[in-house]
Amino acid sequence: MQHTTCTEDRIHHALERCLHGAMSDRASVPTAGLCLNCWSLQELVSRDAGNYLILVEKILAKTKEVQERCDYDLVTPLALLFYSAVLCAPHLPPGSELLLKAASVYHGFLTWPVPYCDTSRELLTFISNELKAPGITFQRLVRTEQGLPVRNYQSSTVTVLLLNRSEVQSEFLSIARRLSSSEPAQHSTLLLLLQHLYQATFGTCCDLDGLGQLLKSKPLEELSELYASAADAQEAAAASPDPALARERLQAVLRDIAGAASFPAIAGEAQPRKLHPFPIPPARCYTYSWDQDNFDILNDVLSKECSIAVPLASENEEEDEEDEEEEEEDVETDGGSPGQDSLLSISELTMVSRKSLKSFVSSLKDCMDSGYAEDSDESSLDAAGRPELPKQRQSLTNRLYRLLKSKGQQLVQRRDCPGPCPGPCSLPLRRAEPVCAPAQQPSQQALPPGARCRSTARPGPAPPRSAPGPLGLPRRPFLSCDEEEAKAGTLRVVVFGSDRISGKVARAYSRLRLQESSCPSLTRYFRLQFFYVPVKRSCGCSLPGALWELGQAGGPGGDPGVGSRTPPLAGTESSTNDISHYLGLLDPWYERNVLGLMSLPMGVLCQQDGWAEPQEEAQEQLPILADMILYYCRFASRPVLLQLYQTELTFIGGEKRTEVFIHSLELGHSAATRAIKASGPGSKRLGIDGDREAIPLTLQIAYSKTAASGRSHWSDAEKVCTSVNLSKACRRHEELASKTECLNLTMTEVVKRQNSKSKKSFNQISVSQIKVDKAQIIGVQSSFAVCLDQDEQKILQSVTRCEISVCYKPRDCDPLAPRGSPVAPQDPSEFQSLLCLPIATFSGALP
Repeated sequence: MQHTTCTEDRIHHALERCLHGAMSDRASVPTAGLCLNCWSLQELVSRDAGNYLILVEKILAKTKEVQERCDYDLVTPLALLFYSAVLCAPHLPPGSELLLKAASVYHGFLTWPVPYCDTSRELLTFISNELKAPGITFQRLVRTEQGLPVRNYQSSTVTVLLLNRSEVQSEFLSIARRLSSSEPAQHSTLLLLLQHLYQATFGTCCDLDGLGQLLKSKPLEELSELYASAADAQEAAAASPDPALARERLQAVLRDIAGAASFPAIAGEAQPRKLHPFPIPPARCYTYSWDQDNFDILNDVLSKECSIAVPLASENEEEDEEDEEEEEEDVETDGGSPGQDSLLSISELTMVSRKSLKSFVSSLKDCMDSGYAEDSDESSLDAAGRPELPKQRQSLTNRLYRLLKSKGQQLVQRRDCPGPCPGPCSLPLRRAEPVCAPAQQPSQQALPPGARCRSTARPGPAPPRSAPGPLGLPRRPFLSCDEEEAKAGTLRVVVFGSDRISGKVARAYSRLRLQESSCPSLTRYFRLQFFYVPVKRSCGCSLPGALWELGQAGGPGGDPGVGSRTPPLAGTESSTNDISHYLGLLDPWYERNVLGLMSLPMGVLCQQDGWAEPQEEAQEQLPILADMILYYCRFASRPVLLQLYQTELTFIGGEKRTEVFIHSLELGHSAATRAIKASGPGSKRLGIDGDREAIPLTLQIAYSKTAASGRSHWSDAEKVCTSVNLSKACRRHEELASKTECLNLTMTEVVKRQNSKSKKSFNQISVSQIKVDKAQIIGVQSSFAVCLDQDEQKILQSVTRCEISVCYKPRDCDPLAPRGSPVAPQDPSEFQSLLCLPIATFSGALP
């Protein structure tokens, strides 16, 4: 009894430490070491199977306190801890009624605002599944992460780690390679799953040691058949409406399987045996060195996973053929023919008003145009839920949808694909074209994260020296996750780096959306999830050569922005981590468990995970960093949408180029200085001056600010500056309350230039900062350099004009829109979506 009390106290204190700092005053708590508290709690509990029951009880008691105090900050951390504890628990005795108690507690959160009610709803579904089929969530997770080819369950989850030597230390690279090479053998995975399934269902009634010895001697084919039968029984139990009856039937089927396979006898009552905790095996991972502005490297993953994707595609095609045959049979039974049915469809369409047809097409477009890569996926629409219609009208709707889909594909492919579309195992080639909509877009009313879109925004006046036409009202982006459940699998893309790498992710994501909208490949088979692990940029390692892109270096006939591509040696310029800090401001649990990794020394992150009782043939123990990465990938399911920005650059020769950035745009002396530093040893010869010694530029600067009424106000002035920088407003809590799409415009203005007796002149400078929606910067008889997202590979020179705005999704993605003439929308219900990068977090953007 004394030992039990001591254990409970230790678990209680570990839980309090894990939650410490997650409250609203977390800014006053140092983040160094806090991310280890969650890992330490898991390591403590895993020492004994009975500790999981104690932890669940403590979590439920703490959750009740949070509910009574209405402490919003602790709801998501406690929900994640509860989910993880039940997921890893070896067995929850039905007599303990812990799950029923948990269902009662979380039912009270259904009346709370979003996202807390959504979290509660998901937990209630999780509890219901565990009541009917114990351990089914663990089974599904391991099955999908290992990609087991079990009949009837072909979904898989693939994790891709993208790192670059210029951003991470060598220890990061070694841990990533170790994680990608630690995939367990299929035989051992099936052995683990069968043992876990029987222990989760029968507890100590099952002789786990005897069962393990017997299963080890069986061949892989027999193990696969046994597990397929057991998994079918478990899934059938989870689909049953009655938990008690479902559990009874599951136990009966598992006993029959055990008897047929000569498993050790399952006792009718609990035996004095010890339960064995089973750790979750490491997920299948691919590790790549990545430093590009595209995701073409994911083509390699797709080709390796084709064995999963191709069978699903053939099944979908067979289902489509069966649907068409059923529709033809329906027509014949009604006394008509396919030709008569087509005439009937045309006659019905002529009776539909243009407004109704436009609304119908708009609804289809909205299903596909959702602020994420799933808008290019058409197969998900077939599986998505549709309203129940009479059979004849449903046939007409299906036929009309197929007609619009096929015509839209033909138009898009004819416009965007110069040659035949690639097959399902290859990505289309990257095309050099603008990666988002034109820069002339109306300003929009700002909305806080998670708020509904407003249709009251009005297009602002045209900025000076340009005459943009109104192309529609902006629409707040959203993610239609329900439509993606029909995909064959999930592709987790985990990127490591600083703000420089986040800019590359933004540009690669924008290009990927264009590629997939014309010729779906990745998004046809995978639901894409993006994860971002910040690291401090390594200062002592070799950086990739900066592409010093000169506007007219190729002569009058040269390409704009492309010049000498001889990569010089690297410098030691560091990069910020503002994007990760912004995610931490939105999600405290991300700040604790992901952002906090930067505060730990590498020696701590490389420590091994310690299990109290290592089992025979257990998988290789992974370092703490690998465990935290897998924890982030498995439990972070709510994306935060990061606004992308675009700049339209005009060079000396009149050529134009559109680029995308997510964090910052540096113009003038700051961009030139970064280029000089990136030149390596040459920077000492060239010398680096500060803003006081820099040669000033005369710039025509116009910017738009949105007033409280929603109207845009343009200001235009000619200023003498050394540098003009625009960065995402994401560094303070106060900046999260209003307009998250705004940019901070920082101008280093020359108030007076003093001529000294020496060769150099000095500037008296004044720095001012303004929050803007759009900006337009024109060099007055001068050109300047531009750097995007602190990236030495994205420095462009000889720029004379720079227009900056938020990035919109291309309007011409509508296959029915007329080509060549951007007509203003006639219906105020039509909107244009903002283009955002979805980064997975634990809670999403909290209100």
